[in-house]
Amino acid sequence: MSNPFRDLPAVARVLETAAAVAARARHSAADLTKAVRDQLDTIRAAIAARGEAGDVSAESIAAAAVARLDVDAIPRLRPVINATGVVLHTNLGRAPLAEEAARAAFEAGRGYLNLELDLASGKRGSRQDAVRDGIRAVTGAEAATAVNNCAAATVIVLRAVAAGREVIVSRGQLIEIGGGFRIPDIMAVSGATLREVGTTNITRVADYERAIGPSTAALMRVHTSNYRVRGYTKAVGLDELVAVGRTRGLPVIDDAGSGQSLDLAPFGLPGEPLVSAGIAAGTDLVLFSGDKLLGGPQAGIIAGRADLIRRIEADPLMRAFRLDKMTLAALEVTLRLYRDPTRARRDIPVLRMLTTPLPDLTARAERFAERLRGVGVQADVQADVAYVGGGSLPDVAVPTAVVAVHTANEAELAARLRGGSPGVVGRIQGGRLLLDLRTVFERQEDELLSAIRVAFTFAE
Repeated sequence: MSNPFRDLPAVARVLETAAAVAARARHSAADLTKAVRDQLDTIRAAIAARGEAGDVSAESIAAAAVARLDVDAIPRLRPVINATGVVLHTNLGRAPLAEEAARAAFEAGRGYLNLELDLASGKRGSRQDAVRDGIRAVTGAEAATAVNNCAAATVIVLRAVAAGREVIVSRGQLIEIGGGFRIPDIMAVSGATLREVGTTNITRVADYERAIGPSTAALMRVHTSNYRVRGYTKAVGLDELVAVGRTRGLPVIDDAGSGQSLDLAPFGLPGEPLVSAGIAAGTDLVLFSGDKLLGGPQAGIIAGRADLIRRIEADPLMRAFRLDKMTLAALEVTLRLYRDPTRARRDIPVLRMLTTPLPDLTARAERFAERLRGVGVQADVQADVAYVGGGSLPDVAVPTAVVAVHTANEAELAARLRGGSPGVVGRIQGGRLLLDLRTVFERQEDELLSAIRVAFTFAE
């Protein structure tokens, strides 16, 4: 009786096959050799368990090893088609960049740029200079700076303004943001001491006034961007809080959260504060995100009094929180687009998606459903609602039109679409797979159609 282990080819023989030789153009020799050895080990284990392992030719082993390497080489982070209708989908990277902003990030990443060099004088400059004017323009603030996210902005602001002292915050604003991070925890990291006032649903001006003492460094409002308290409630308005701060000589900090810089109420999206409103109300510092309703890259933006901005930038932690060159390039361009509100709504994807008229979206969905039916996929269009996402406008339902795909197993179809190239993420509801084109770029429609065809082909 022959020994099946002796039928296995040597590693060197497998590496000489056509498949292995061709793979050298895209994989290193070390990775290729390891993959072949791993495949041989897998076969040996199969022989030990069952006495045989099927095709053990050098060509078969090479093909399997190369296939392993090709799968491993696929980037973990890869583009997907967002057909959920959730515009600021945190799990899918929140705000997609405007084309001009994406190009700026690409150019910054592929070469050199004057990140910290004043080209006129030849002397060292500040990387913040690229975004200061744009932030001042959208907020109306005296000065501005930016760090790598809004939590970092909160930490460094509280360190600079209130380290070792108290900051007064309403209990109704002690929010938890994504990933389980809570305002009290972030405040503790900064070195400031939280002083809670009021109750979950009721906080009055008198609560702040009674809490102010020798250890008080600032008053703070935290916008409850990812939830709403309704019913018997009372909150202190920002103008009232500023009045208390002025009377007591205390700075007022406004964590505005979403970064809304254009009024979206005319488009049926009320509720989020404009970042400029805090500055107009007299707030000393306003903090907000770059990758939410502003529609730019991830960043924590700080705008307000020049003396406080200088103090923040002098903090040693600023270096740990600073933005990289690609983010700065994308943020600068995004902010510049706001000079023309009409252009901003057209060119910034988040704003365009949120302000697309429902009749236009419905017509687009009908056209796509017809294309699906043309390739044998049963689909129709139905009215539905979506939400902005990203901790913004949590209680505002956005009317939408979705393409409902009929299938015997919607969960299996959804899984096949997620695993395709590109991956497609929709939502399952009422026994159907729903695709909301609100968050699908028009340039992606052909890819989406192809992905659905492939998914149905494998399902048959």
